[in-house]
Amino acid sequence: MSVRTTGASRADLVADTALALLAERGMRGLTHRAVDEAAGLPQGSTSNLARTRLALLELAVRRLADREARVLALHELPSPEGGLDALVDGLALATHRSLTRNRELTVARYELALEATRRPELRTYFDAAGARFRDQLTTLVTAMGSTDPTRHALSLVAWADGLMLSCVAGSFTANTPSPDAVRTSLRELLDGMLGDRVMPGAG
Repeated sequence: MSVRTTGASRADLVADTALALLAERGMRGLTHRAVDEAAGLPQGSTSNLARTRLALLELAVRRLADREARVLALHELPSPEGGLDALVDGLALATHRSLTRNRELTVARYELALEATRRPELRTYFDAAGARFRDQLTTLVTAMGSTDPTRHALSLVAWADGLMLSCVAGSFTANTPSPDAVRTSLRELLDGMLGDRVMPGAG
């Protein structure tokens, strides 16, 4: 298990350790005591930050959203004026990063997503934490001329989630697609959505 500690606050260390435990041991392996031990913290440190299991899961979800945002580099996604090619390039790069640099976080996210189906309080928090990417993607496809941006954003998210699940935990775990392959698939998907509706000069 690898936990990043350089420059991390106590809360970040606890959350990073929780995410690493989720990826390595699953939901049953995540306890306050296990986090203390894995992080090298005095017993009771995790409980002082997150007294209940739900609070610990919420801490992990918040940290997951922050770390995934950095991997995806949302601030680097192109503006609509860059055209369809730039959008495809940006989204393909973000997706490939998730497949190659983000596997542990992706597994942890699936653990949290499944747990959220059983905990309505966590589901609310989980969905809110992921809204920043969904909202930005919806804004982008709207500006690119989508006639149904909410549905198109859902299709893009579903495609990316399906690809990551297949490559991280499914039948393609030994065959991560190349950046060019990811780009080609994204281009095919976006051409079907936006190909003849991209704003003038943005193709």
